[in-house]
Order: sequence, then C-alpha cells, then structure tokens
Amino acid sequence: MAPLAEQLEEAITLLRAERLDEAQTALERILARWPRQSDAQHFLGVLRHAQGRSQEAVSLIEESLAMQPANSGAWNNLGNVLLGAGRVDDAVRAYEQGVTVAPEQPSAADALNNLGTVYRRLSRPADAEAACRRAIGARPDFADAWYNLSIALIAQGQVHEGLMANSRAIALWPRHLQRRDQVIRALVLLGERQQAAALYREWLVEEPDNPVVQHQLAACAGDGTTPARASDAYVRQVFDSFAASFDAKLEKLHYRAPALVAKALADAIGEPSGTLAIVDAGCGTGLCGPLVRPWARRLAGCDLSVGMLRRARERGSYDVLHQAELVYYLDTQPLAFDAIVSADTLCYFGVLDAAVAAAHRSLRPGGWLIFTVEALPEADRREHVLHPTGRYAHARHYLERTLAASGFEAAAMQRNTLRLEGGLAVDGWLISARRASTYD
Repeated sequence: MAPLAEQLEEAITLLRAERLDEAQTALERILARWPRQSDAQHFLGVLRHAQGRSQEAVSLIEESLAMQPANSGAWNNLGNVLLGAGRVDDAVRAYEQGVTVAPEQPSAADALNNLGTVYRRLSRPADAEAACRRAIGARPDFADAWYNLSIALIAQGQVHEGLMANSRAIALWPRHLQRRDQVIRALVLLGERQQAAALYREWLVEEPDNPVVQHQLAACAGDGTTPARASDAYVRQVFDSFAASFDAKLEKLHYRAPALVAKALADAIGEPSGTLAIVDAGCGTGLCGPLVRPWARRLAGCDLSVGMLRRARERGSYDVLHQAELVYYLDTQPLAFDAIVSADTLCYFGVLDAAVAAAHRSLRPGGWLIFTVEALPEADRREHVLHPTGRYAHARHYLERTLAASGFEAAAMQRNTLRLEGGLAVDGWLISARRASTYD
C-alpha cells in the first residue's frame, strides 16, 4: 500500500478535480487505517461541505483542528464553511485564528483575503482594505486580494487607487482566461507599456490589418513610429463599437467638453439669435447639438461613425448630418459657416495643420472655431504626444503657432478639466479662434 503522504495527495487531487465519490473513498480508506489522521479529517470536512452537508463539515474540521490547531489552511476552510452556512461572525473568528496561529503559512494570505471579502460585505471597507493589504504583503502576486482591495478602495472614494489595484489583479490573473484587450488596458494603466506593446504585436500577427491594434501599438511602443493622426478606419471601428453606450460612459466620467464649447460660443458671440450657420465637426452622438442649437439657423454635423450619427439623428437637433472625415468635409464647404464647434475630436489628430486650415477655409469672415483638445503640461516642449489611451495631447505653443499660420486671430485658450479617467482629471485646452472679419 502507498505511504500516507501519497494517499493524501491523491485524495486531495481528486477533491480539487470535483471527483467527489472517488475522493470520499480515498479519504475514508485513509481514516480506516489511521482513524485520527487530522489532514484526512480536514479534507473530508471540505468534501462534506461540497456535498451540502455543512454541519458534518464543521464538526470534522473542528475535530481536525483539535488535533492540529496550528493548521492555518484548516482554519481558513472552516471559515469558508461557516460563511456558507450564514454564520458570519463565527467565520470571521475562524479566519482571524488562521492568521494568528501561522501568519507565515501561504494559507494565511487566503484567510486574510477572505476576511477582506467578509468585511466588505459587512460595510467595513477600511477593515477590508487593511486585510487585503496584509494578504498582498504576504503574497504580492495574489490576484484575488488585489481585486478585493480595488473594491474596498473604490468604496472609500479612492477611485484611481482602486482602478490601479483592479488593473494589477487583471495583470496577474491567467491571461488565457481573460479577454486580451482587458489585460492590455490593465497593463497600460499600470504603466507597463512595453508588455502591452508586446501583446499588441502578438495580436497583429493574427490580425495584421486591425486598425485599432495598429494605432494602440503605436501609442504604447513609443518607438518613433507615431502616426500624424488616428486613421479613419480606427475612428470608425472604435466609435461604432460603443455608440450605444457612449453617452452613459461619458456621464460616469463627468464629461464636460460639450458644455465648455457651448459656453465659449456664448462668450464669443453673445446672446442666442438663431441666425448662424454652425457645424459640429466630429459630432459623435450629438451631445453638443442641443447646447448650440439656440444660436443656429442651420446646424450641421459630420462624423465618421455611422453608429454615432444614428444616435445624433435621434436627438433631433441637427438640420443635416454627414458621414465624412472632418478635414475632407470642411474642405468641401468653403465659406459655409459662421461657427465651427468641435468637442474632443481633434484629440485624434497629432498634426493639426490640415484640420485648422480646412476650418479656416470653411468659415466666413469673422467666423469662430471653438474646440477642445487634451493638454500637455506647460513645461513639456514637445508639440503633441500620442498617449496610451489612443488620444493625442497638444502643447499650447503648438496650438498658438498652428492657428496663427492658418490665419486665425484673437485665439483665446483656457485650461480646463475635460473629464475624469482612471479616477484622475484629464486636462485640456478650450480654444476660441476667430477668422479675420475681412476676406483674406
């Protein structure tokens, strides 16, 4: 007959594979030969719990602990059984005992993580955070503890820290069990850009023509291959994919760009008169439409995404909507508009020369271009940078020079928060620039 250790290992393997009948036979065989074998009693208790016989499970594990009180794993499993039976306070005591008797055992981290879960259910997020942090301290690669920590942090209003902890959990969980894009986003948020780029390269081997992967790889790689702007195919695919949920997502991010653009239009032009020809360039789902409509005799919108335009049409604010790329559309509308508004569309352009020049050509003398882009820090001397989000940020000096080169005057620039992302404010520029009031 095999030694006790081998028989136990076989029984535990069967139990973990959920082959309960075979596991029961193996454990009962051990106990027939070694009636007071504490590990066999412990795991027979775990098996009884899996069979729905919780009271027997508690008794067996407690008997095992009477013989081997320093078994942290048994205390943790006792806590699990008690919690499943609704005995929350007893479960907490069992988990705490598992940590106390053998804090150095790997199972102590399991007990701490389980404590964090229970504390969270009891609306004790600070205690949950402390327990999860102790679990991570004992086992830094403990993905479930990172996930529980993320929930505890968010419950306390520490949103950015919570998202970072959640990303760490995603990065640690087995990648074959998760969506690839979710893992990559987590790595990007953690600043692990080279790992993210490596996964994007693997993805491109399978889908070499995928425009979203191509653009995101350029955003992560930082190897000098940054495109001048996001491709039309990228914009269409990204925005078609989440047109239905776009407004709800932006609401959660406290999105302010459309309101900022409308306020700038009011400051530039004054009280609404309903007499202007206005275009919403990159209108998306039409969030700007109702806000700028009072100034418009005729309000047009253009966007690359059919899904976005469909939602914009439902708002009923626009007289006409066009599916077209922004620069191309403006170039086909010479001297057509009194004002162009564009909320968070030009952040998908790095080089803005063509877009700004087309806007100038499509405006009538004295017309206004009002738009937002994400902002680089004042100390950053680069002109524009493609961030891992897939959007570009621009420097003030670059914007001023580009507007002036296209013939705009009286450019006003204000730094504002456009939205929240990862729990942090995203700074942007709100720009109001006027075409000269006489023909060039």
